[in-house]
Amino acid sequence: MAKQYDVLFRLLLLGDSGVGKTCLLCRFTDNEFHPSHISTIGVDFKMKTLEIDGIKVRIQIWDTAGQERYQTITKQYYRRAQGIFLVYDITSERSFQHIMKWASDVDEYAPEKIRKILVGNKSDEVDKRQVATEQGIKLANAYGMDFFETSAFTNHNITETFTRLAEQVLAANKKDLDLLRMSGNEEINLAALEEEEGLYERVASDEAKAAGVKGTV
Repeated sequence: MAKQYDVLFRLLLLGDSGVGKTCLLCRFTDNEFHPSHISTIGVDFKMKTLEIDGIKVRIQIWDTAGQERYQTITKQYYRRAQGIFLVYDITSERSFQHIMKWASDVDEYAPEKIRKILVGNKSDEVDKRQVATEQGIKLANAYGMDFFETSAFTNHNITETFTRLAEQVLAANKKDLDLLRMSGNEEINLAALEEEEGLYERVASDEAKAAGVKGTV
């Protein structure tokens, strides 16, 4: 059976609750938009395969909860990620100001060579804009990140944003590519994914109970 992918990378979506992280993820992986959704409990993830420079790159994209009570869970995933999206809502000055806090957490908990992209979401809501495009560009430049404004509603810049981070992660890990390639170890990798999913279910369920939140994971 032919390999379905050559290398696996883990990406994280970080940002305040309500900025549209789940909508971005669903639009990219499933080409779906759900304007009304329940806030993410703990973490969740979806998968997608891209081909970059002839290499089949499988990206495991983790959608994290933005609420304070779940941030202990979220930080557990920083050190296992190769790329991070820092997401704010262009209609919320508060979510933009909090990017500095999220970036500080990344610097503290994530690997040194992790790649980051700044994302200003909900670009379709022009009349409600509180954060100018120039502000996003300035902040991204200060952190040495690429910057995209996106809209999960209109599908603006969605593919471009996710593909760009995957390209950056691949470039940063080119020297280790042979070690990362899947060479007949698909069973091992599948087991690892199932283990991670089980870990997510257990941790998120425990955290939800501790926070008094009812829901399914």
